[in-house]
Order: sequence, then structure tokens, then C-alpha cells
Amino acid sequence: MASLSGLASALESYRGRDRLIRMLGYCCQLVGGILVEQGPARSDVGTRLLALSTQLSHCRTVLRLFDDLAMFAYTKQYGLGTEEEDTFVRGLSVLGNLADQLYYPCEHVAWAADAKILHVDAARWWTLSTAFWGLSLLLGIARSLRMVLKLRRQLKSHTATFPGRHPRRSGSSWQALEAQVRSELLTLLSNLADLANAVHWLPAGVLWAGRFPPWLVGLLGTVSSILSVYQAIRVPSNRAEATTP
Repeated sequence: MASLSGLASALESYRGRDRLIRMLGYCCQLVGGILVEQGPARSDVGTRLLALSTQLSHCRTVLRLFDDLAMFAYTKQYGLGTEEEDTFVRGLSVLGNLADQLYYPCEHVAWAADAKILHVDAARWWTLSTAFWGLSLLLGIARSLRMVLKLRRQLKSHTATFPGRHPRRSGSSWQALEAQVRSELLTLLSNLADLANAVHWLPAGVLWAGRFPPWLVGLLGTVSSILSVYQAIRVPSNRAEATTP
């Protein structure tokens, strides 16, 4: 009953629903892609799962039509990141916020073009939105790497301050630093998985664009989604999360 209550609570929030729909969609793509490749006997079920995955993705795209204001509020609140001591991290965060902010209107235009609401080239706008998503992920990866290096230096400094003592007995500050390192590593892995998919969705000729089979896209998305859900449960963040593909 406790697990059902927790699931119900998660589904009451927009972010919780989005994470669940995302994970379910990528899981369907993973299983469906595997079944389709196993032969005609299972291809029908696989095709249906891939169709379900596509519809869940469309659902999230429509829901993201209302994300601009929340992202703008966070971007305005963060500003130039004057509270961040590390200038490099501050710059990466500001640029990441800008990329996330620009991603949304580009996707909205692409969606409207697909829905025949706007008479523009949908493919061009989808490419632009994916490019902004990829840029945001690259900046996030660089930020996480910087933070991991910075936190590990602090851990070494902390160890030198308390020689001869077990690290976990040297105070709550050590455990807090370890938790931050784990959080940044999980974010790094999640962003790397998403970046692989982002490149796959770029126009043909860009690195490995268009070369992933559906099951691999589903696998990478599932890994990223599970890591995101885990972090949301274990390591709540004050940073706005762009609800990207």
C-alpha cells in the first residue's frame, strides 16, 4: 500500500507524471524494438509497443507547450549565477539555462508545423530544437565533470584535515560531499545517455545520426529515465529540470 501511495503522490505532480511517461515510453521502445528484430512471430506485438511509445512521446510534447514560463522563472531567478563561487560552473549553468529556454519555442513551432497549424518546415525546427537539447546536455556534462573534480579535491582536503580517522567518522560534511559526488555522477551518466540519442536524432551525416536501432534508443532512454527517477527520489534538486525528449 505504501508503494501505491507513493506512486499516486508522484502522479499528482506534473514532473512525476512526466518522468513516469518518459520511462514507460522508452521501455516500450526498448521491448518493441527487440521483438521486431526477433522475427515475424513477435513483430506484431513489437510494432504495437513502438506505436505506443510514439504516442507517449507525442503526449509529452503537447504537455511541454506549457513549460516555457516555469523555465523562464527559473532562468530569471538564477540570473548570472552570482551566488555560484566557481566562475566556470556559473558560465556553464547560464548557457545551459539559455539553451533550455530556446529549446522550448523551437519544439513548439515544430509541433505546430506537424499539426498543420503553421506552414513552416517542421524538419528544420525539429533539428534546431534537438540541437539546443544536445547543447544543453553537453554543457550539463561539462558542468558535472567540473563539479566532480571540485568535490573530489574537497574530499582529499577533508581527509588531510583529519589524518588517521575513518572518512565517514570525520563528520556529516564528508557524507554530504560524497552524496554530491554521487549525484553529479548520476547526472553525468544520464546526460551522456541522452546525448547519444540527441545526436541520433540530428540530420544524417552528423556523427552517428540515424544509425541507432529502436531498441538502442529505448535502452539509452530507459537508463536515463531510471537515473532521473532515482535522483528525484533520493537527491531532490532545486534546479529546474527541462522536460526534454
